[in-house]
Amino acid sequence: MTQTTGRFFDELGKLMTDAAGAAQGVRKEVENIIRSQAEHMLGELDIVQREEFDAVKAIALKAREENELLKQRIAILEETLARREAEPSQLATPGPIRPGTP
Repeated sequence: MTQTTGRFFDELGKLMTDAAGAAQGVRKEVENIIRSQAEHMLGELDIVQREEFDAVKAIALKAREENELLKQRIAILEETLARREAEPSQLATPGPIRPGTP
């Protein structure tokens, strides 16, 4: 009877190992199907991928920096213009136009 019991447990062990392998295969297959469906659904929703988002974010940051530099330049130019308008004119007033001069 000992031999039959040992054989039974060996067969049961093989069956359990095969069942565990099959279950793991089924698990991987289900994961692949779920992943595929999720990617398909996200693709239909026009959700941006991370790489695209990071690229646009970098462009926006660069544009903000350039915008700040342009604001500073405008402020300097406005200040310079205001000072020139406040100073008395240094330009000589033009004399009468002579005929024959361009």
